[in-house]
Amino acid sequence: MRDALPERFRAMVDMGGGCGLRQGEIFAVDVDALDFDSYVLHVVQQLKYSEYRLVLAPPKGGKLRDVPLPGPVADAIRGHMERFPPVEITLPWGNANGPLVTRRLLFTQTTGEVVRRPSFNNVHWKTALVRAGVIPKRKRGEPHQAAREHGMHALRHFYASVLLDAGENIKALSEYLGHHDPGFTLRTYTHLMPSSQDRTRNAVAAVYASGPKL
Repeated sequence: MRDALPERFRAMVDMGGGCGLRQGEIFAVDVDALDFDSYVLHVVQQLKYSEYRLVLAPPKGGKLRDVPLPGPVADAIRGHMERFPPVEITLPWGNANGPLVTRRLLFTQTTGEVVRRPSFNNVHWKTALVRAGVIPKRKRGEPHQAAREHGMHALRHFYASVLLDAGENIKALSEYLGHHDPGFTLRTYTHLMPSSQDRTRNAVAAVYASGPKL
């Protein structure tokens, strides 16, 4: 999917699959949210609609959070910023009538405007799904196949599966995903958690791999 997207949007996949951000949060990432010294991403805002107008607002549920910024993701973002310098965008804060705020956003359209969810999903994301072979090519005069399970939210599921497979605990994952309740995270992703048998096999295999044979 990353390779199938236009180059100016490819780092979005790193943000979703490598940091677990929601689509609106990805669209709203600004330069000040990136701490390359500590390798932390501050998730403090999202791009959303209010009364049919685009606004910047706190993340879903008002839950601000710090997410680990993996080295390869940081490198991808640095490369993106070199090729596509951040653009200053001024939008209302909180709601359509809120005070205007200016942020230097990482992702914008070729016109320098903010990325709009409907056009991005229908034009860029679904076209990339076709190129990647995830959904079939649309027929002339017909829309793309519905792809709810293949939307950008799938990148969050990928992120969760990677962390759980690596042994990360539910409470930490819940914090990184911006969930209010670790129980919700557990109910949503319990099917991705390695079984006790998997953990046992992996633990013993790791000992064999790192030490002398018994």
